[in-house]
Amino acid sequence: MMRHLLTSLALAFGLAGPAAAQTTEVARAALIPGWQQADGSHVVGLLLDLAPGWKTYWRSPGDAGIPPRFDWAGSRNIAGLRALWPTPEAMDQNGMTSIGYPGDVVIPLMIRPESTGGEMRLTGRMELGVCKDVCVPAELRFSATLTPGDRRDPRLVAALVDRPLTAREAQVGQVSCRISPVEGGVALTARIAMPSAGGQEFVVVETANPSIWVAEAETRRAGNILTASTEMQHVEGAPFALDRSGLRFTVLGKRHAVDIRGCASG
Repeated sequence: MMRHLLTSLALAFGLAGPAAAQTTEVARAALIPGWQQADGSHVVGLLLDLAPGWKTYWRSPGDAGIPPRFDWAGSRNIAGLRALWPTPEAMDQNGMTSIGYPGDVVIPLMIRPESTGGEMRLTGRMELGVCKDVCVPAELRFSATLTPGDRRDPRLVAALVDRPLTAREAQVGQVSCRISPVEGGVALTARIAMPSAGGQEFVVVETANPSIWVAEAETRRAGNILTASTEMQHVEGAPFALDRSGLRFTVLGKRHAVDIRGCASG
């Protein structure tokens, strides 16, 4: 039954024809139409509908996950596009931790035009992993012509609400990082002054350089200070400089998650 999954998705938003989607044994992808904002940008949702027991991964999937990738080649009149990932979960996978979604997920897409008032054509490809007892790759191809409209589907609205809090919203104080060399890379220890996010917290560390591999962080709390320690290496073994301003820390807690950008020298 397990084979390479090739899933094609045609997204229709504001088109005369109906929306189209194709399914496999374990995954289905479909568009949730959204709305045009006052500045001319569009909000749409990408629904990943998984069979029971299957899961997929967040933008930073952890040591046991498969990183998702987007390619927007062929799009027209699109100046910028952001995927606003809903809050993921830390999941145990064969003794390792993966970061993702244990079931269906809606990924909001914020799409900004080059020229307001003109037709926007979205053409994209998404590579992702879907896992149950084994992990298999999937590929989603999609295209859409975006026209004005307002369809506030509650699933898309809920996905926008279900985002990590900003550092300000979570009352984060000083964030400092200590960086030291280790064999083959660098060690990083981040100290984050913030109230508890609830329960056993887990910190995901990302860098602005996709060629830098980041190990699963060891997370511990003492009072109002959350500490995350990890090591980093270049995937090709090359030396690299670590930009503190490009570091990103996502704190996953029982009550909420927190998105923190950058850190000072510590």
